[in-house]
Amino acid sequence: MKIHLPYGRQGLEVALPDQARVLLPERVPPLARPEEAVRQALRQPIGSPPLAELVQPTHTVAIVFSDITRPTPNHILLPAILSELAARGVPEENVALVNATGMHRPNTREELVAMLGQEVVDRYRIVQHDARDKGQQAFLRKNERGAEIWINGDYMRADVRILTGFVEPHIFAGYSGGGKAVLPGIAGAEIIMSNHGGPMLAHPRATWCQTEGNPVFEEARRVALATQPAFIVNVTLNERKETTGVFAGELIQAHDAGIAFAERVYLQPLPQRYDIVVVTNMGYPADINLYQSGKGMSVAAQAVKEGGAIVLAAECADGLGQAHYGEMLAWRQTPQELLDMVLEPGFAELEQWAIQCQAMVQVRANVHLYSSLGLEQTIRAHLKHCPDIGETVATLSEDFRRKNGGKEPAILVMPFGQLAVPRVEG
Repeated sequence: MKIHLPYGRQGLEVALPDQARVLLPERVPPLARPEEAVRQALRQPIGSPPLAELVQPTHTVAIVFSDITRPTPNHILLPAILSELAARGVPEENVALVNATGMHRPNTREELVAMLGQEVVDRYRIVQHDARDKGQQAFLRKNERGAEIWINGDYMRADVRILTGFVEPHIFAGYSGGGKAVLPGIAGAEIIMSNHGGPMLAHPRATWCQTEGNPVFEEARRVALATQPAFIVNVTLNERKETTGVFAGELIQAHDAGIAFAERVYLQPLPQRYDIVVVTNMGYPADINLYQSGKGMSVAAQAVKEGGAIVLAAECADGLGQAHYGEMLAWRQTPQELLDMVLEPGFAELEQWAIQCQAMVQVRANVHLYSSLGLEQTIRAHLKHCPDIGETVATLSEDFRRKNGGKEPAILVMPFGQLAVPRVEG
C-alpha cells in the first residue's frame, strides 16, 4: 500500500506491506472559525472572569508564546489576545511577548514573522527567553530537591501574566500545555535540568498521557501556579495542525479541560505489540532536529515488541539540534552505556533528557532513521541509517520471516506520531 507520511514541510509517499496496520488519531474536524472561537473563549473562559476584566489600562502585561519547535497557532492566539488588551486601553508599550524557548535556540526574525505575523513583530516588544542567563531572570524559590527556580524577569515583573500553548500527549510530562509554558518554557537552566533529570524521567508515571502521580507534570504545574498567571489560552490540534478546541481561563481548570478533550482524541487502544513500527515526528516544525524527534521514536516504543524495530521518518533540517546533546552522544559507545551514564547519582548536564529518552527506547528496540542527516551523523547518534523506508521495512520483514519459520511480522504504521498514542490492552 501507498501511504503519506508527514516529513519536513512536504511529506513522503511510502510503499509499505498491505498487511500493515495504520494507527490514526480520531478524526476531529477543525473549528470553522478558529479566530472567533479564541475571541469567544477569552470572553467566556473556564473558571475565570473574562480576560478584559482582569486588566486595567495602567497594567503591564506579559504573554508567553511557544517557540518555532511547536505548531501552536500563535498567529491566531496572539492577535486575539492583543485585540482584547487594546480594547481595554492597554498601551502597546506595556505589553511584552515572551518567547518560551526553554533550552532551545532563539528564533530568527524571519521565524518570528512566520509564527506571529509581520504586524505583531513590528509593533510589540519580543523577549527571547534565555534559560542560561540569570541576568534575564527573577528568583522564585527552591524546589524540594534543592534546585533554584528562576523565571523570566519580564514575565515575573508584569502585572498580568498570560500563558499560551497547545495540548497534546507528551513524552514524559503526560500532556503539553498548561504549566509547561513556564517550566520549561521560561524557566532557568537549573530547574529545567532538575525537572528533566534522570530520576524524574525514570519514574514509571513520567510517560505519555499520564498526569496523576507524574512528578514532571505535577512540578511544572506547581511552579507555574507559583508565578500567579492570570489567564491561560490553550488549543488542541488535529493531524493537519488545524485548531479543534480552545480552552481558556484559570490554569488548572482550563488545562484539565484541554487534557480531557485530548484524552478522548489522541489515545488509541491496541490489542498487541508489533514487530516493526514505522513512525514520524509529525513533520515540520516538530521534526526540525533529532533532539526533538526522539519523541517520535518514544511514542513508537509504546507499541513495539522488545527486540523489535522502529523506523523513524524525521527530516532534521537543523541537524542534531542542541549542541551539547550532540556532544553527549559521543560520550559513550552504546545506548545502554548512555542510559547508565545519565542515571548515575549526581549526573547533571544540559540536554540530558533527550539522551535519556532516546536511550530508553534504544535499549528496547533497534531504531532506523530516515532523515536529511548523513550516514556519519546518524551513526554518531547510535541509530541505524535508513536510505529508503520501504526497502528498510522489506529487509526487516525478510529477516523476521527467516528467523521465525516464514511467519509474517506484525507491522504498525503511525503517520502522526504522538497524535495517536498507542495503549496496549492488558
